Formats: sequence, C-alpha cells, structure tokens
Amino acid sequence: MPQTPSQSGSQPETHDGPHHEGQHDALPIPEGDLTGAIEAMLLTSDRPIAPAKIGEVLVLAGVCPEETATPKAVEGVIRDLNARYEQAGCAFRIEQVAGGWRVMTLPEYSGVLAAFGRLRTPTRLSRAAVETLAIIAYRQPITRAKLESIRGVACGEVAKTLMERKLVAIVGRAEELGRPMLYGTTKHFLDTFGLASIKDLPATGELPIPEQAPVVRATAADDEDDAGVGPSGDSEAGVHTGDWGTGEAESRPE
Repeated sequence: MPQTPSQSGSQPETHDGPHHEGQHDALPIPEGDLTGAIEAMLLTSDRPIAPAKIGEVLVLAGVCPEETATPKAVEGVIRDLNARYEQAGCAFRIEQVAGGWRVMTLPEYSGVLAAFGRLRTPTRLSRAAVETLAIIAYRQPITRAKLESIRGVACGEVAKTLMERKLVAIVGRAEELGRPMLYGTTKHFLDTFGLASIKDLPATGELPIPEQAPVVRATAADDEDDAGVGPSGDSEAGVHTGDWGTGEAESRPE
C-alpha cells in the first residue's frame, strides 16, 4: 500500500505558484522534427491545410526557422510520410485537395466507409440540388437567369440551400443590364468531392450515360424536396455533405 508523506517521513512537494488539477506543462517539440509536427497537424485537422499555413505553424511552434519552413520542404516531408504509409500497408495517405494537404483513405476501403456511413445520419443533397450544383460547377460563373433557363425551373431555394452548405457562393456580378450576381463553387465544394481544382472535374464526354437513359423532368416540387430523390425515384441521391467521407484517395486550405 502506498505511504502518505507523513507515514514515509518525507516532506510534501512544494510548487512555485498555483497549480490546477489536470494542468500539465506542454512538452517542447524537438527542434527540426518536421515529420512529426506535420503529421500531427494533418492527422488532427478537419480540412486541408495549405503548405504556406503548415510552414507558418512550424515557425510559430519553434520547430524550424522560417528559411527552412518552405512549401518545398513540406512537400518533401509529405512524400516521405506517404512512402512510410505505403511500406507499412496503411489504409490512408496524404493527398493534395482544394489547395491544401489532407489525410485521406485509400479507394479500396470506400465500401467499408460507405457501410459505416449508412449507420450514421447522413446529410444528402436532393436530386434538384445535385442538378443545380452540377450546372454551376461546369458553367461557372453563371447567373441565376442562365441557371434557370438550363434547368427549366426556378432555382432560388436550391441555390440558397447550396450556399448555406458552403458548396456555392456569389463570386461576382455579370457585366450586363442589372449587374446580376454570378454563382460559382467554393473550396468546400472541392474538398467535399475530393478535387484539387475545377480542372479535375470529369469532362462531360467522360460521364457515364445509361444505354436507355430515363427522361427526367424536373419540377418545382423537386426544388422544395429536401428529402432527396435518387435515380430510381424513391430514394435519396448519394451525395454526402456531412462531416465524414471517403477520400483519395476517394481522392477536404485553411
């Protein structure tokens, strides 16, 4: 049984200044430990981190001087980390997404993660929202009038929903009568869909088209349907915008 200070005859420890229960002094990061510091940042971040931001943090934490905390040095460390992950057979790697770096799962585990996601309460986009988002993504910057002329229905509420989910934003005004607002996608859009840039969108000719594609006529009711309608007409479209996902390597800057 452990002895108390009075039983052992030793004096209790004294502290200079107040000490609160549960308070611990932060241990310093070894100088020059870029690998551990960068890995720690990426493992705990909920979004991609830009190389410049990583370098800024390294300097601020005293890990390395400013002249060595360059994007090139960061990319070199990330290459080494990915090599280690591959050698160890890890289920993830670090990928460049939406202008930053992020830890992403490998594509072969997408089925497991999809099954895991179904056990949670996902936030999905309705078919109308997916259609609207696709038009904006491929035609941006685009006015609301042009957007509605393509879809054939009013898109105000759907566009508002996409903006609330930070997938779409106002990116400017058109140089025409009335100066209407222009819609475009955001970095969160790139993050959500695992794209490094808009240039990574598949070409329209590469998109799969069924041999007998059903004719789907969008209605105003679709725009107001937040429950979502899938390709079969009675289930939700499978686009997740919640806080989980698969990455590339289903290949989410501060």
